[in-house]
Amino acid sequence: MLALRPPGLIGKDAPSDRLIEGIRKVVGGQRYIDPELALLVLDAMENPLTPREREVLRLAADGTPGTEIADRLSLSVGTVRNHLSAITRKMGARNRIDAIRIARESGWL
Repeated sequence: MLALRPPGLIGKDAPSDRLIEGIRKVVGGQRYIDPELALLVLDAMENPLTPREREVLRLAADGTPGTEIADRLSLSVGTVRNHLSAITRKMGARNRIDAIRIARESGWL
């Protein structure tokens, strides 16, 4: 099966001069990718979680209670709670469930 690649990608809020540049390049037979859009994609691909935070979130995603997470990872319950708070903050999630959803959709779990 042949994969089709678009000749150009540009953000919907890009300034008109960037849009014109992209159109000119595509019409001229070149490919064009908006630099800001490319940076957003690269940023979105980076996992902001530490290995320990991923362990904690993976167990939480399996429904493991905080006390059991603490026991399994030899942490205090407070440290588990701190990890879950940091995870939620780093991911811009509303809560633990939202953080799990974001992590799964991003392929981090």
